[in-house]
Amino acid sequence: MRIVRYKNNEGASTYGWILEDKVGEVQGNIFGEYRRREARTPLKELKLLAPCEPSKIVCVGRNYVEHARELGNEVPKVPLIFLKPPSSIISTGEPIVLPPQSKQVEHEAELVAVIGKRAKDVTAENAKEYIFGYTIGNDVTARDLQQTDGQWTRAKGFDTFCSFGPWIDTDFDPSDAVVTCRVNGQMRQMASTRDMVFNVGTLIAYISSVMTLEPGDLIFTGTPAGVGELKNSDVVDVEIEGLGKLSNPVKA
Repeated sequence: MRIVRYKNNEGASTYGWILEDKVGEVQGNIFGEYRRREARTPLKELKLLAPCEPSKIVCVGRNYVEHARELGNEVPKVPLIFLKPPSSIISTGEPIVLPPQSKQVEHEAELVAVIGKRAKDVTAENAKEYIFGYTIGNDVTARDLQQTDGQWTRAKGFDTFCSFGPWIDTDFDPSDAVVTCRVNGQMRQMASTRDMVFNVGTLIAYISSVMTLEPGDLIFTGTPAGVGELKNSDVVDVEIEGLGKLSNPVKA
């Protein structure tokens, strides 16, 4: 099932489910008990929002060997994690805004896991029980600030630097899906999720040993090689095989 979040006729955020390009309202708690209304509204008529509201966004750095190498870094022996603030969230179609503090903003295409229930000290073997579904992410990064700051908070945390969506797919298989990124139609990144250094189960086990994960929290699982600069008026498209496409314009 694919879950979206959108603005209803009254302007309030509403969850829905997709059936054959039509959306029906979901009443209740998508991470608990809920009921689905008949899918009647064409998906193309809705203003989609980011498909959930996480309390935190946990990201994984250098989780593809070639990406670590392209930036001159060693592959971590344990997952390298950092946080993005919820204030950085935008949805598909919304603009990525280039901040004046940076001269080198780059895209990072990623598979994103969405947590479905509270997770603390889970094992890699049972981590799947805590996953609600998957979505597509772009971990936008001010590369020059990342290199000068040492700490990554500023480089990763600007408003509009966390794009994800357009929906959450609760049936997606993350074991071997192709992740791509195109800018203005030109291919920049392409790799399979099977190339991750640490798989999703291992990541959830490691992260949940550090912090409690809550329903709706996001785990950005790392980006493949090929990251590159974004400029004013670009359009960046992140696609994951079998999951869909996340598209954002870029503006100064």
